[in-house]
Amino acid sequence: MSNTDYAKAMEEFLSRKGVTRCPTVCVLPTHASVAEADRAALRDYDAAREAARQARMRNHQMRLAS
Repeated sequence: MSNTDYAKAMEEFLSRKGVTRCPTVCVLPTHASVAEADRAALRDYDAAREAARQARMRNHQMRLAS
C-alpha cells in the first residue's frame, strides 16, 4: 500500500468512525500542566476502578469456590 493509499484509507476510516483526534495521541500521559483538582479527580477515578476490579475478582473467586 502506497503512502497516498494509506493516507486516503486513514482519512476514510477516521471520517466514517467520527474520530476527531488521533488515537495514538491519547496513549501517553500529557506533558501539559494539570490542575491539582483534575489530578485528584483522576486519582479518585483510578481508585474507584481498582475497587470495582477487586470486587469483581472477589465475586469471581467466590463463585469458583462454591
